[in-house]
Amino acid sequence: MSQPESAVADAQAGGRSGQEPLAKLAERYGLRRSIARPRFPVYVRQLWERRHFILTYATSRNVSKYSSSALGQLWQVLTPLLNAAIYYLMFGLILGGDNGIVNYPAFLLTGMFVFTYTQRTVAAGAKSISGNLSLIRALHFPRASLPLAYTIQELQQLAISMGVLLVLVVVTGEMPTWYWLMIPVVLLLQTMFNVGAGLVMARLGSSMRDLNQLLPFITRTWLYASGVFFSIQDKVVGSAKLPQWVADAMYLNPAASYIEWMRELLIPTYNPHGGHHPPTMVWVSCVFWAVFALCFGFWYFWRAEERYGRG
Repeated sequence: MSQPESAVADAQAGGRSGQEPLAKLAERYGLRRSIARPRFPVYVRQLWERRHFILTYATSRNVSKYSSSALGQLWQVLTPLLNAAIYYLMFGLILGGDNGIVNYPAFLLTGMFVFTYTQRTVAAGAKSISGNLSLIRALHFPRASLPLAYTIQELQQLAISMGVLLVLVVVTGEMPTWYWLMIPVVLLLQTMFNVGAGLVMARLGSSMRDLNQLLPFITRTWLYASGVFFSIQDKVVGSAKLPQWVADAMYLNPAASYIEWMRELLIPTYNPHGGHHPPTMVWVSCVFWAVFALCFGFWYFWRAEERYGRG
């Protein structure tokens, strides 16, 4: 009789002593759970081995998402554009949010496109586990593959949106500069942050059923606090006459940091800080949030690997 068969027979008999716990019995025979959480380095390696599945899954979701609509993939661009048009009407024209900001359309579009990337990734991450329970229960694979695929899906959509944004920035009067070569660096840091945030939200969303109901209110508040419609420096320090540290604290908001840096690169006429260089706390905030969110997000998600799909 083989060792696994002996273990099964021993378990059915209640162990050699008749009262031996199953955990000790498995340890004695060198058995382990099939869904046991692997060590973190092994887990990362398993994700890398499934990189083609992650990319294919993300691409297929993008293709199928708009396949039933008449305009198809154009909705990837039309959605943020329509939102930007509504916000420009409300905040730019009616409420006078464009006061003191040169080229407010480019200013607003940049904020909307950059924030939408993070907003959609966070929202998709929250549903990545709870919305794929049948797949999780049917196949054994690193569960982080799902929020990663959702992030890549949003990154693919951003690539189209950024192309449109660059065209619109030029149309509104800005000219390309060598600083535009820094755009991939900012997007890389933002993507690192988005991956980490998506992983955190995926774990929370798998156990907190009400999170998807609260998330729209959370992201809407985040939108208003990130300077999408207004210049933080002008409104907080200039108009409200608040201390500079209040504006600096608002720049520590990760969404505000990535928006501010992107505006500095794309819109030279904006430049509330002079030149194409954002304040030190902006790029420090971008780097910090990218590294911290990525590391913490992977660790936090990996800790609950065995619980996804249960219940």
